[in-house]
Amino acid sequence: MDRAYDNAGAIPDAKAYPPRWSEAASAFRARLVEEGRARLGLPYGTGPRHAYDLFLPEGAPAGLAVFVHGGYWKAFDRSVWSHLAAGPLAHGFAVALPSYTLCPEARIAGITSEIAAFLDRASAEVAGPVHLSGHSAGGHLVTRMLCADVALACAGRIARVVSISGVHDLRPLLGTQMNEILHLDSDEARAESPVLQAPRPGARLIAVAGGDELPEFRRQNLLLPTVWHGLGAETEAWEIAGTQHFSVIEGLSDPGSALTRVLVGS
Repeated sequence: MDRAYDNAGAIPDAKAYPPRWSEAASAFRARLVEEGRARLGLPYGTGPRHAYDLFLPEGAPAGLAVFVHGGYWKAFDRSVWSHLAAGPLAHGFAVALPSYTLCPEARIAGITSEIAAFLDRASAEVAGPVHLSGHSAGGHLVTRMLCADVALACAGRIARVVSISGVHDLRPLLGTQMNEILHLDSDEARAESPVLQAPRPGARLIAVAGGDELPEFRRQNLLLPTVWHGLGAETEAWEIAGTQHFSVIEGLSDPGSALTRVLVGS
C-alpha cells in the first residue's frame, strides 16, 4: 500500500513540481493584487490556518468556483495553488482557495468540518452556483461536501463537484506508513470515505484522473462514480491522457482546457 500511494516515488521529476507551482502562484497573486481583484487571507474560523484567498473576475461573478488542495491532508497550503484559479476566473467565476489544519494536528474528520465551514463562509461572499474542485486529498474533501451526512448550509447551491485524482475510500490508507501522521482508525476511515456514504439528492460528480497515474488512483477514480451512480447521483469518470498525479491539475490554469471547462460547465 505504501508503493500504491507513493506518487512522488512514481514521478521522476517530482521534486521540481512544488517550487514551480509556488513560483507560478506567487506571480498570479501579485498580478491580481495589482489589478485589485484579490482578497487574501479572509478568515472562516479562529484557527491559524482557517483562511482563504478569493480572486474576483472582471464584472459580476457568474458563481463561485473552489479549489481545495491535496498533500494527503498533511502538507501544503493555499499559497501554492493560486495560479489554478486562472481557468475558472477567465470564465467569469470568482475563485476561492482555502487552507486547512493539517494532520497530525487535526484529524481528517475535523478537516472535513473545516472545509464545510469555509464553504458556508465563502459562498456568502459570492452569489450564484457553487462549483467545487479538489486534488487528491482535496478530491476527498470536496466529495465529502456531497455526502448527506455533512452539515452544510450552502449544499443546495452546489451545482457540480470535480474530484481530481481523489481518494474516495480511506480504508487502504490504514496499512500505510503515512497513517502514523493521519492517525486514522477503522471507524474514522469508514465514516470519512465518500464511497461508503450516501450522496445528497441531485448530486453531480465528475471524477478525473491522469491516464499515467498509479493504478490505485485510477481505481479510486472509477470507484466513487460507479457506486454513487447506483444511488441516484449524476456521475462521470474520465482520464486525461499523458498526465500523472502532479501534472493532471495543470489544466485549471488554462481557460481553454477540458478540465477548466468541465469545472465551469461550459
